[in-house]
Amino acid sequence: MASEPHHWRGTEPRRVLAPDGSLVGDPDVGLGPDDLRAMLRFMLLARRLDRECIALQRQGELTVYPGFEGQEAAQVGSAMALGPDDFVFPTFRELAAALVRGVDPVQYLAYHRGTWHGGPYDPRATRFGPICIPVATQIVHGVGYAMGLALDGVRACSLAYFGDGSTSEGDFHEAANLAGVFGAPTVLFCQNNGWAISVPTARQTAGEIWKRAEGYGFPGIRVDGNDVLAVYRETREAAARAYAGEGPTLIEALTYRVGAHSTADDPGRYRGEDEVSDARGFDPIARFRSWLLAAGHIDDDLLAGWEAEIEEQVLTIREGVIAQPPPPVEWMFDWTYADPPSALAVQRSEVLGG
Repeated sequence: MASEPHHWRGTEPRRVLAPDGSLVGDPDVGLGPDDLRAMLRFMLLARRLDRECIALQRQGELTVYPGFEGQEAAQVGSAMALGPDDFVFPTFRELAAALVRGVDPVQYLAYHRGTWHGGPYDPRATRFGPICIPVATQIVHGVGYAMGLALDGVRACSLAYFGDGSTSEGDFHEAANLAGVFGAPTVLFCQNNGWAISVPTARQTAGEIWKRAEGYGFPGIRVDGNDVLAVYRETREAAARAYAGEGPTLIEALTYRVGAHSTADDPGRYRGEDEVSDARGFDPIARFRSWLLAAGHIDDDLLAGWEAEIEEQVLTIREGVIAQPPPPVEWMFDWTYADPPSALAVQRSEVLGG
């Protein structure tokens, strides 16, 4: 078997499926066969769309795009574990989670096309916040929202996604401290994919990320982020704790970023192909698909049908993205100042006329 990713060493993560798809835990996580099939289909769609988005950027149709191949289980498993009233605070890499939460992918990708900041989807309707580029700021937002839920007496939680690099930011520590002190109903979900752009996890922290929760007075969990069943189970249990008034949970999901940090990045400058090749041996889709086939929940004919459906679905999304018109020129003036200075008014007149 291939060597496990460098940042997986240490405390054994919680797991249901071994990397080869064999069982090492109880597969009954509370999902029926239909839900299990939906889970795999979301993962397959997410990967195919992720690759299409990279192609769209290379073709000049998107400005920049952050791929997430290899992280499908971490996102799909956690997003499916949430209730309809729970609210997600994403980074810029959670397209798979957005699909699960019902976000229109064409509207989501408007951000990466540069036609709408954050995406024009309705966060209140989807319970999925705007794309967040500043590192770790969404964690504070998620905790603050959770504190509001508690004050309002709403039985729901928030979930903030972030990467391992975010745990080196002050925002993470401030958010975790607030969450612990106020017992906020929130899930802090770290997708530890091994690299904060070009900096490996070992050069960011000397310890294990999940253990930091103890210092803030709430539980921390280390889960195999490439095992979708384990991710679902641990996230569901963390959400249940939040609903019951038992406070926050920090989940460190060990996964791996197979591709570049973004389409503006060259990962070949800081990691070798052998590492990436080894990481593919822990592929989350192959693992889950193998178990579903062995358990008789899917067959090759079903997978072939899905492949055709997903191709058509992705083509429709692609056409929708390309068809998005540029934003109105007046926006660069209308959304800059509440009280525009005279110089800007002159420029507006020169550009727009009148």
